[in-house]
Amino acid sequence: MRLKKNRTFSQQQLVAKLQMNEADKSSLLSWERRHVFIHAGKTAVAAGLCWWLARLLGLHEGCWGAISAIIVLQSNFGSTITASRDRLLGTLIGSAFGFSFSLFGTLPWNYLLAIFCTLSVCGLLGFPTSSRLAGVTLTIIMMVNTGSHWTVALDRVIEVVFGIVVALLVATFILPDRARLRLRDGLAQEFLLLGVFFEAILQGFRGEPAKNLSAAREDVLSVLRANNQLLDATRNEPSGGPGWREGLNMLAQFGRSIFDALVALDLAVQGSHEDVYVQGLEPNLGKLAVDIESGFHYLAGCIHRWQFDKTPSGISLEEDIAQLEARMDAVRHTGPEFPQAEILRAYAVQLHLKQVARLLRAARVETSRAVGEAEK
Repeated sequence: MRLKKNRTFSQQQLVAKLQMNEADKSSLLSWERRHVFIHAGKTAVAAGLCWWLARLLGLHEGCWGAISAIIVLQSNFGSTITASRDRLLGTLIGSAFGFSFSLFGTLPWNYLLAIFCTLSVCGLLGFPTSSRLAGVTLTIIMMVNTGSHWTVALDRVIEVVFGIVVALLVATFILPDRARLRLRDGLAQEFLLLGVFFEAILQGFRGEPAKNLSAAREDVLSVLRANNQLLDATRNEPSGGPGWREGLNMLAQFGRSIFDALVALDLAVQGSHEDVYVQGLEPNLGKLAVDIESGFHYLAGCIHRWQFDKTPSGISLEEDIAQLEARMDAVRHTGPEFPQAEILRAYAVQLHLKQVARLLRAARVETSRAVGEAEK
């Protein structure tokens, strides 16, 4: 009877969460649409400035500055720095090799050897993303006959640098968008979605498998991929304050670990919705599950506020774990004989619940410690 009540309560919770999640998705979609127009406007401004300034300064090929600005200006400042670095390195390496090999003529074998050497050097130096840009620059210098190869190479470098500088100025001063702030919001969303995924998994343990289980998993995978890209971008922009970079890295790692633990929990609960053994684990099993669920929401709020030092009231994960272990031991030794498969399944579920609970607690504590140590 108790398990049935818990199952009904969980289904009501899940419906409410799914409705909240759909509202969040609608809000996020609206924000993304606005961001598309903002990015388009900033790119237009950067390209227009490059074209106007090139004509004003009398640059030979003003189009390359505008092209560079369009290429390197990304959706956030960190990604813009990354793209600028890759384009600048590609231009410098391509110009150097293009000018050097052009001294020996423009025979086909010479051009092929130049491409081979340029791309090999980019790869060996650890700049694979710059290799294509280097090859394009080399090709322009060796094949475009608008003057001496030295002049073409020099003009190319000057105008690319010019376009990069304009793009960075636009990214910095016109509606700036920091990757670290987007990552912070993305991580908060990630832990909320992990909580939805967790509740969908437990519904299969308490009753019929949740219909939204696959969708919840795909939502988490999608936000994990997006946050990984933002994490790479944050490494190339100013940290924004003590503890930011370390804290964001730590939360991203904990998010991936918790997702792996939830996938293992999903495998453990399969075929368990008719188990009788778990009925004897209530209310301790339900208490731990509810506190874990609340922990996801609390940690998401901590990330949004960027404050991790306050212990959540009413959530005692370690105490819940100890009580569940004691309950399982009592049921195992004093209750009737249960099928071994049910007992093993319950212990596997308990093990994964403990792992998720401790990862959640560690995510808040370790991040608080990292931020606190950096601020001292």
